[in-house]
Amino acid sequence: MPKLGMEPIRRTALVDATIAEIGVRGSLDVTVGQIARRAGMSTALAHHYFGGKDQIFLAAMRQILRDFGAEVRQSLEKATTPYDRAMAVIDASFAPACFAPATVSAWMTLYAQARTHPETLRLLRIYQHRLRSNLIHALRPLSKSPESHAEILAALIDGLYLRAALARSQSAGAARSAVRAAFRTLMEAGQ
Repeated sequence: MPKLGMEPIRRTALVDATIAEIGVRGSLDVTVGQIARRAGMSTALAHHYFGGKDQIFLAAMRQILRDFGAEVRQSLEKATTPYDRAMAVIDASFAPACFAPATVSAWMTLYAQARTHPETLRLLRIYQHRLRSNLIHALRPLSKSPESHAEILAALIDGLYLRAALARSQSAGAARSAVRAAFRTLMEAGQ
C-alpha cells in the first residue's frame, strides 16, 4: 500500500538529489541509480515518479527556474526606482541559492542539453526571455539602448556562470560586482 502524501516529498528529494549529483560530477553524466541513492530511495521508485534521467533533469531545472523567479520577485519588491530594479535583477542572478556550485553546474548542463533536446531548449528560452524582459523594463528609463544593454548584461551574467562552473571558485559577490560595474559603465556611456 503506497504511503499517502509521500509523492511530493519523494519528487522533491529526487530533484534535490539530481542537482547535487550534477554538482558533484559537473555534468549530466550521472545515472538514475546515483540520483536515487542520494535521495534515499530505489532506482525503480525514481523511474516510477519521473520515467528517466531526462525527465528528472527537466524537473530539477524547472525548480531552479522557480527558485530564480522567486529571487527576482523578492528583490523587485524592494525596488523603488529603475536603477533599483536593474540592481535587483542583477543581485537575484547571484543570490546564494541561484549561484551555488551545484546550481551553476545544472545551468551549464541546461545550456549543453539545449542543443539537442527541444524541451530543454524551451526552458532555456523561457529563462532568457524573462531575464531580458526584466532587464529591459528596468533599463528603459535609464538607457537610450535598453534592448542592447539588456543583451550585454544577460550575456555577462551567463558568462560569469560559465566561468564559475569551470573554475568552481568564482564568488557570488565578485560576479555581482562585475555585472554592477558593467551596468554603471553602460549607463555612463549611454546617456
